[in-house]
Amino acid sequence: MADFTVGDDDFRLDGSPVRLLSGALHYFRVHEEQWDHRLSMLRAMGLNCVETYVPWNWHEPLEGGFRDVGALGRFLDAAERAGLMAIVRPGPYICAEWENGGLPAWVTGRFGRRVRTRDAGYTAAVERWFGELLPQVVRRQVGTGGPVVMVQVENEYGSYGSDPVHLEDLAGLLRRCGVTVPLFTSDGPEDHMLSGGSVPGVLATVNFGSGAREAFQVVRRHRPRGPLMCMEFWCGWFEHWGAGPVVRDPAEAADALREVLECGASVNLYMAHGGTNFAGWAGANRSGPLQDQALAATVTSYDYDAPVDEYGRPTEKFWQMRKVLAEYARGPLPGLPPEPVGLGRTVRVELTQGVPLAGVLEALGDAEGPVSGVPPTFEELGVDRGVVRYRVDVPGPRQPYPLRAAGLRDRAVVYVDGVRAGVLTEEDHTLDVPVAGPAQVELWVESLGRVNYGPRLGEPKGITGGVLHERQFLHGVRARGLRLDAFEVPGAVAGMRFGGVGEAGPTGLFRGSFGLGGEAEADHAGLELPGWVRGFVWVNGFCLGRYWSAGPQRTLYVPGPVLREGVNEVWVLELEEAGAPFVELGPGTPVRTGVPGDARG
Repeated sequence: MADFTVGDDDFRLDGSPVRLLSGALHYFRVHEEQWDHRLSMLRAMGLNCVETYVPWNWHEPLEGGFRDVGALGRFLDAAERAGLMAIVRPGPYICAEWENGGLPAWVTGRFGRRVRTRDAGYTAAVERWFGELLPQVVRRQVGTGGPVVMVQVENEYGSYGSDPVHLEDLAGLLRRCGVTVPLFTSDGPEDHMLSGGSVPGVLATVNFGSGAREAFQVVRRHRPRGPLMCMEFWCGWFEHWGAGPVVRDPAEAADALREVLECGASVNLYMAHGGTNFAGWAGANRSGPLQDQALAATVTSYDYDAPVDEYGRPTEKFWQMRKVLAEYARGPLPGLPPEPVGLGRTVRVELTQGVPLAGVLEALGDAEGPVSGVPPTFEELGVDRGVVRYRVDVPGPRQPYPLRAAGLRDRAVVYVDGVRAGVLTEEDHTLDVPVAGPAQVELWVESLGRVNYGPRLGEPKGITGGVLHERQFLHGVRARGLRLDAFEVPGAVAGMRFGGVGEAGPTGLFRGSFGLGGEAEADHAGLELPGWVRGFVWVNGFCLGRYWSAGPQRTLYVPGPVLREGVNEVWVLELEEAGAPFVELGPGTPVRTGVPGDARG
């Protein structure tokens, strides 16, 4: 057992000063069988602590349907095995470039703008969730012999709101649930963020990627005493579909880290190892002061240009930062664990069977709801990640008029009388060719990820305005949802009527198999889909996440533990336009920036 406290100028462990050299690693973005290796990589880089968020929606996607809450506890146990202290950031809001900032869609659908406030209904939902979650943390606190040394109150609240009652209620709730270690908040190093996001009596930390001295000067205006800590030192960044790759120079990042440490501060590298947004859990962002710009969906990879790349390998940034951290470590740094080995050959997987998208919906989708006057949103249908098919009739006879989907979020493939008529987006929401009546219209709408940051947090998905023909609303809408997690049910696709690939058409579920021998013991593989446009991939029932020809990501990460000796199966759910009738598994992408020889010291 140990005692971790916040002093006037530093952290103290059993009364002795200690500097937290932490790295972010999210247990929900890394396959559990790879936790030990990735945590060992953090130790080898010179870190003594690991930080993780907790995604409420991953653990409770449907109200009351808790899923593997014990995963957090098992991860904290793995951190302890690796000799790391642990920082837990339970939210309930986490941002993290994660779907809806970690809030379940059923929560934001119900409470809307009242989330992240003192609203009694929202507070009660959080209290029930924390009652389920926090025992995983409480029994692993440092005072009871565990690794947990600090717990966060909300997350970057000063970037969002100014409700001190809400923050103080959350701090009190954490204490009532048994959290005894120090609490903290984290915000940008700006006056309005620190004044809006801080809690009296709770340590205030800041998040930034450079300019440590200036940032900590702002902190000292608000908190003259207390240890300084950069809770998120952004050593890389995330990427969006349709945009270019994002990288940060390793030497420049290492110099910025050195500046943090020269200030006498503690640090948490965000991210030390990013991992992957498996199963469509990636979030999205909007830019502009009012977040009124187009939706930018986050890619499946959360590599983040981190020191330990998505495949678990050290990058140049790892070695540069290791040299800096070694100067502040107590004693010599441990060696690296064995480097992950990728699949030793390229395997072409022929996709030999397919089911049209309508057949997939029939087999796995929810029942079609009653005819409604307006299109129901994803939230009203209980769909978080997945697709909704809207059907509506254009009365007739009438001449051709423009057909549009008002308030569309996010992307719709439209069919008129069974013939594909185009793809609509939020910005381009009118079909190129006018539609005459009578006609039957289908709109297959996919959510590309909910906003995870800012005032548009929790906005509904689907057709949030209506389907219009000229200026006339088309009423009598029928909607049917297909949740992505319907594919997780064992035997989900066993009863589908698969035919040949050509029989399925351009959209649908396609499958094929491939064999592996001893190479199934590989740590990872990379999967590519030549010519495929947009959809999701599963290997042996494990969802790798979204692919999209918009780039910049071209290769999906395949965790080695999902591969098996013998026969393996691949499913591809294509939502827009199928490509070549095969996919390819290979060794995986190379280290992003290489490893210079003079950085290994």
